[in-house]
Amino acid sequence: MSWAEDIDDISVEYEEDGVLVVKQEAKEVIARGTWPVLAFVYREWNATANDYGPPKFTLRKFRKQAGTYRMESKLNIGSPVQARAISEVLKRWTDEMGITEEPEVTKASKPRQKKA
Repeated sequence: MSWAEDIDDISVEYEEDGVLVVKQEAKEVIARGTWPVLAFVYREWNATANDYGPPKFTLRKFRKQAGTYRMESKLNIGSPVQARAISEVLKRWTDEMGITEEPEVTKASKPRQKKA
């Protein structure tokens, strides 16, 4: 993985021997700053089937140091069923805690304009 200087350039796509082994399908910036958190939807290449497999999900936390973002930790979620279960548990917990604020994911996910 190469290190990105801009958060909007971070990707989980990975190519090996000319084959896109990990294909990114979606990205959301959950938090920006020195320790940004990003969520990705991706598919992995299945050479046997000659096609991409089912969608998978990953949450990644980065650290900006010396002008570049480096991945510090990740949580891979192997199936849509697991992703839904995690989402439902987190929603239930925040509801039980009375947290009613709406997340600013949409605002945080908008790419910033690059300086010319």
